[in-house]
Amino acid sequence: MKVRDLAIQGALAAVALVAAYLVWQREPVGAPTDVTVVDSPARALDVVRYEDETRYVELFRDAKDRDQLWVRLGQKPARPVAAPPLADGGTPASSDAGSDVAAAAGSDAGTTVAVAPPAPPPPPRELRANDVAEKLLPKFGPLRAMRALGVMDAKKLEEVGLASTQRKLTLTIAGRQEVFSLATMTGSWGTPYLRRESDGQVFLLGPALLPDLENANTRLVDRRLHVFDLGDFDSVAISSAGATRTFVASGKAPGPVSLAPEEAPDKPDEFARNWHDRVWRLIPLDILGRDEAPPGGEPKESFRVEYRRAGKVVGEVVVARGTEGFFARTEHTSGWARLHSGVDPLVTEAARVTTPVSSAPTP
Repeated sequence: MKVRDLAIQGALAAVALVAAYLVWQREPVGAPTDVTVVDSPARALDVVRYEDETRYVELFRDAKDRDQLWVRLGQKPARPVAAPPLADGGTPASSDAGSDVAAAAGSDAGTTVAVAPPAPPPPPRELRANDVAEKLLPKFGPLRAMRALGVMDAKKLEEVGLASTQRKLTLTIAGRQEVFSLATMTGSWGTPYLRRESDGQVFLLGPALLPDLENANTRLVDRRLHVFDLGDFDSVAISSAGATRTFVASGKAPGPVSLAPEEAPDKPDEFARNWHDRVWRLIPLDILGRDEAPPGGEPKESFRVEYRRAGKVVGEVVVARGTEGFFARTEHTSGWARLHSGVDPLVTEAARVTTPVSSAPTP
């Protein structure tokens, strides 16, 4: 009997182990891939647009190159705001001298004064998208949710923040738009409820899908000046004030490259090396959009560094002075990039870097 009992217990234990393994391998209930909201392949997705009360963000494919993604950042027109009621005598209540309030709609006390329409928003800014954006776009095609909640009545929509929200998500798929209302913000993050406007169906999204769109300027914009690295070029040509000097480059990241004058390749120039290292490490404070000019118009070039490999140009950086500081432009940036303060010494020293030692003035 003992042998038989042991055999039965062993068989039951084996069955339990197999069942536990199958349960462990099974997709958990409520996983983010349970419900398909929009069934469309990522390649058919043209634009993902997020908007709230004041701004909008669009992640879209380039019309000429669908493999290239861009981020469009724009502001919505401001809403006109009525002035306070007029006090007795036709003077706006609690207004200061020099007010910009326009003519009143009526002269009686208590009537409302019309104000001038707000200034139009600046043009949207188009910026090159980064690797985070490349990984984000496929999550919307197909778009999946944690669960479907069905059609909700007005009271329930109010409870989840969907009754009067101005936040929206719009997917453009092969020219067709699918529009969703997004729940109003709670705290620092948006509640991941969305309502499909075509049929009123409500879904619960995963918590990590919207924050990248809500913070697109810091999370989705490519802020690199170059896509090549130290060691990917073997010479640099530095130009300043009409003079150009070429250096042989050697070394690779993470250390700075060594620069030696083309006319004396066996004599590294320590001053040029230090100067170039500071130029290479320039960090943009603000990236301007495609075809966007800096304030005050096109800046004036201060110096230029051209990178070459085997005689072919692989990239360049142009540093220019504008009316509001210095800007840089490279082979990779979508436009000009505003630089931090402290670039003046680089401009001054560029003249020394481009002057051969034999031509340098005697101290």
